Amino acid sequence: MSIFMSLADKVLAVNNDLPIRTERPVHSGKVRSVYWLTAQDSARLIAEHGYPVAADAQLAVMVISDRISAYECLWRGEGNLHGIPGKGAALNAISNHWFNRFKERGLARSHIVDTPHPLVWIVQQARPVMIEAICRQYITGSMWRAYAAGERDFCGIQLTDGLRRDQRLDQLLITPSTKGVISGIDGIPEVDDVNVSRAQIADHYRAFNFNCAADIARYEQLLSEGFELISAEMADHDQLFVDTKFEFGYARNAQGDDELIYMDEVGTPDSSRIWDGASYRDGVVLERSKEQFRQFLLNHFADADILTNKDRMAERYALARDNELPAQIMHDVAATYRQTAEQITGQPLQIADDPRAEIVELLANRYQLID
Repeated sequence: MSIFMSLADKVLAVNNDLPIRTERPVHSGKVRSVYWLTAQDSARLIAEHGYPVAADAQLAVMVISDRISAYECLWRGEGNLHGIPGKGAALNAISNHWFNRFKERGLARSHIVDTPHPLVWIVQQARPVMIEAICRQYITGSMWRAYAAGERDFCGIQLTDGLRRDQRLDQLLITPSTKGVISGIDGIPEVDDVNVSRAQIADHYRAFNFNCAADIARYEQLLSEGFELISAEMADHDQLFVDTKFEFGYARNAQGDDELIYMDEVGTPDSSRIWDGASYRDGVVLERSKEQFRQFLLNHFADADILTNKDRMAERYALARDNELPAQIMHDVAATYRQTAEQITGQPLQIADDPRAEIVELLANRYQLID
């Protein structure tokens, strides 16, 4: 148990109470917390560090935790493990790698302007496109379940009969869903995360926050070329890039022009399915992503329906609240994240001994953002 106790000290579980100077409420999600900087601090950092953004751009410090969420709940393990050791650093390192590769390839930049610490990004505020775009190269997961139940129309794309579970598709499928609530459009329910077709996006592009209709083709290009770049590089490691999500937004560059940019994270084990290539060729799907953790949960609890049935959310929240998971699964997932990050970046993963203290000291001394 001692190894897990020592790892627990390196987990950043709480990331929304850092003494970062801000005049706005901290926005805290399941994994990341965002501290919006003052106009004065934003302008100062842009000038001091030469960030390639408009001089009056709004900046934020984004701190990623090591918490792990699945089935809309946060989970903890034995030995005071309130997250996965190294998970946040792995996600940031992987995203940084792919965002840099996209920029090198001439696709688009991201919202990240600086990475002062393995768990910290400084980002530019962007106006998000109201789409979470899923790219799929294999039929698996929720798409397979719907297909097996007889569905053939996916976001306006017609699939043929006779496909097999986990089969590679002949073409990359883009299956967008709403990010947030889109109001006043026939055929699109006013709830978050509903599938939409390309035709619906094109007919109502302003409702989805596109600047112009032509940017829909640009967004599709960034999706497909970004996916293909990641897939090709992962294939060099004999890993299959199965599916992933992309998010986009608009932000002003140093010339003051609006650019369509990548946002959030990309190509990570949290936002993607990754399979081991050798195992797949042997007819076995070996997950190298958070799906490994989801599958563990389904097998670990006697009544798996609690995790998949949204009518039982109260029971699901209680399940996560009242159960510590075996420390071994937390350790196994940590190894998957670390190995994936090191394989992709070619660099050892940097895990802080005392992440909170390191972040505060760095933001105070180098960036003067701590009161």
